[in-house]
Amino acid sequence: MIALGFDPGLATTGYGLIHKKSSRYFHITHGVIRTPATKPIPERLAIIYQSAQDLIIKYKPDTIAIERLYFEKNVTNGIYVAQARGVLLLATAHQQISVVEFSPTEVKIALVGYGKAEKIQVQKMVQRLLLLDSLPKPDDSADALALAICALHIKPMNI
Repeated sequence: MIALGFDPGLATTGYGLIHKKSSRYFHITHGVIRTPATKPIPERLAIIYQSAQDLIIKYKPDTIAIERLYFEKNVTNGIYVAQARGVLLLATAHQQISVVEFSPTEVKIALVGYGKAEKIQVQKMVQRLLLLDSLPKPDDSADALALAICALHIKPMNI
């Protein structure tokens, strides 16, 4: 089973791909989709959409995990994240891939066992589970890998 995780953002969208065989997780790739702040928002969203499509077509994941939207203090930033999330959902729908969604708290509970875990704790668990030599960077891609792990660990029957 292959899972693709997305951590949506307008400037930077993280992605991470993993493969699960038996009870082991294997790292495929991770990185970020960056959009230039100098471009208009519709063009930035088109970049995210096309890049997501390219990843889905290239790796043919069985499932896709996308971070569920949450608002903290910056509502304006949340709107941009929601727009990026929307084009990611559209890309998955066009490729007819099943989607699972997790909040940041659900990811922390699943990987660390504590919903208020620090980001570094999640990154260390991702590193450990995927047998990586170093912490996955940048943070957005580490979060995407964590989402992919959750997709294969928590929802294996829905795939």
